[in-house]
Amino acid sequence: MEKMRMNVLVCGGTGCIASDSEKVAKNLEVIIKARGYDKEVSVVKTGCFGFCEQGPIVKIEPDNIFYVRVGAKDAKEIVDEHIIKGRKVERLLYKDPEDNKPISRQEDIQFYKKQLRVALRNCGFINPEDIYEYIAAGGYEALGKALTQMTRDEVVEEIKASGLRGRGGGGFPTGVKWEITKKQESDVKFIICNADEGDPGAFMDRSILEGDPHSVLEAMAIGGYAIGADKGIIYIRAEYPLAISRLNTAITQAREAGLLGKNLFGTDFSFDITIKYGAGAFVCGEETALINSCEGKRGEPNYKPPYPAQEGYWGHPTCVNNVETFANIPVIITKGSEWFSSIGTENSKGTKVFALAGKINNVGLVEVPMGVTLREIIYNIGGGIQGGRKFKAIQTGGPSGGVLTEKDLDTQIDYNSLLEVGSMMGSGGMIVMDETDNMVNIAKFYLEFTMDESCGRCTPCRIGTKRMYELLNKITSRKGTMADLDALKQLAYMVKDGSLCGLGQTAPNPVISTMKNFWNEYLNLIKDEDHPRGEGKYVPKNKIGMKS
Repeated sequence: MEKMRMNVLVCGGTGCIASDSEKVAKNLEVIIKARGYDKEVSVVKTGCFGFCEQGPIVKIEPDNIFYVRVGAKDAKEIVDEHIIKGRKVERLLYKDPEDNKPISRQEDIQFYKKQLRVALRNCGFINPEDIYEYIAAGGYEALGKALTQMTRDEVVEEIKASGLRGRGGGGFPTGVKWEITKKQESDVKFIICNADEGDPGAFMDRSILEGDPHSVLEAMAIGGYAIGADKGIIYIRAEYPLAISRLNTAITQAREAGLLGKNLFGTDFSFDITIKYGAGAFVCGEETALINSCEGKRGEPNYKPPYPAQEGYWGHPTCVNNVETFANIPVIITKGSEWFSSIGTENSKGTKVFALAGKINNVGLVEVPMGVTLREIIYNIGGGIQGGRKFKAIQTGGPSGGVLTEKDLDTQIDYNSLLEVGSMMGSGGMIVMDETDNMVNIAKFYLEFTMDESCGRCTPCRIGTKRMYELLNKITSRKGTMADLDALKQLAYMVKDGSLCGLGQTAPNPVISTMKNFWNEYLNLIKDEDHPRGEGKYVPKNKIGMKS
């Protein structure tokens, strides 16, 4: 293949495609060819650069020039001025919001300065539909190392030593899960990638699969080797057509290259991957519901134990890991557990990817070391609140999490710290709200989602979430009473304590956290004349007859 003088990287993630980045790429290709430069300049469609607010994004390498909000009509100027004449197109550069000065390099933009890309290391850097670009970036080195230089036990111990925890929301130590599955006596085992990303506002897993699918395939093969599985399954929601297309392409390429299939790297280890599609049920993000769905059954959770590591897919030991979890595996094997564990906090190692959305200036995909604060994400990376309005709250953890307020902004982002202040890491959704948002309506929005997504298997979730929603509807219609508020609080804890799986156990979190932090907003909506609006205090559950 002829070496190119210049590569024009065009964002090919779903967000930029929705803003016509494919037309940008096509115009660039046509004009470059028309000018006679197609033998020395290539147009490469990459994955997501992360800075969704500024898409479509075009990056010129090796010049390291970063253009934002590029339209199809801008292609001619980029080719004629930059590629042919070597002059930057100033009007397409990112403008610093402080002094309005143009910034040429990606790494100099405030949005990227505090980020550390590990799981997203190849997104926006390689063509996700070309296995050789992945290999050129160090791809499949980890699999080769694991199969030819490490025993299964050594692979498991390396992942355990790294401190990697599940990035899908549960936070269970990945190496421990692999170890438990490995110890099960069975001739047949499975490893499953959970790509059923269902949180409102979350698009971390989708972006990884669109921008770097081979990293997940490689990680699954490493995991399969470690636990003794020769079959992998990617369970992905059917609403992700681009991710599915790129996964299918990657699987085909890996098979053709001998990196999936029989006797990988000349060893006796064989491994292959199939894709199964989900129908968009949020509850299928729970591993036992996911496995039931894979088997063609109703997607609802099972009682545990037995855990999937003991009896999972068709009764065989099965290890289920999230997309982002897998994306960290190859780099841990190549760079070592000590390198990975040097990033983050004592109990939360490595980085975490967040989908930053809502009333924030810099909407996008963010990957930061564990331990950065909410304030740094909102104001340094996120660029503050839209329209100069006042920050009010941030919802972390999606419908399973809780709202945090200004008093929580200096909380470190890690598994334990977020739980201590009444929220959770979850899969990584972050929705920012400003002073114009009504928090009772926010709680109602999330509860309506979880109510609709309840599988109906257990009564507390099936009935309890509906009754909670009815109470919230009554309150937001200004027909509620103090008795309704008391009933809502009691019911929230009943649902939380009595539900079978994580969906029901966490469904009340937005209600509980908004009642705790914005009690006055609930009081403002009730009609009792003897309770002045906007006055009063939140009553903890042990004050209303519930257990502490």
